[in-house]
Amino acid sequence: MDKSTRKTSFKQWLSPINQTLFNEQVKKYQLNHYTKKLHMDSFMSLLLYAQLHETESLRALSDAVFSDELQQATELDSISFSQLGRRLNHVPTAFFQTIFLDLVSDIHKITDFQNRRRITTPLKIIDSSTLPLNLTNHKW
Repeated sequence: MDKSTRKTSFKQWLSPINQTLFNEQVKKYQLNHYTKKLHMDSFMSLLLYAQLHETESLRALSDAVFSDELQQATELDSISFSQLGRRLNHVPTAFFQTIFLDLVSDIHKITDFQNRRRITTPLKIIDSSTLPLNLTNHKW
């Protein structure tokens, strides 16, 4: 049997997100207040699913929720596209920006970005046809 199920995949996809920061941002912007069904945890899972599966619309995403595996992962039985749209409009851009920038800083730490940036020559695009490369670092 295959050990990789959609539920464990969702947990792996969401694991890089700092849950403490996520919960602080949800409280800061009061995103779970007056919410009966579509809490931010489930909504982020749906957005991630839509991004990874290149879902074309909110209507297609609401139809995808009828999958048993997705229902288990998001803890939703069904959701209408209008609910998804209202929820998406309610979430401020600053919420996503904070989560994204935290993920980028984690990537920088893991890849030792600051040190590598000092060592290598930055790639500069002058126009669409010219890319200057440092010949000591990039021998062709």
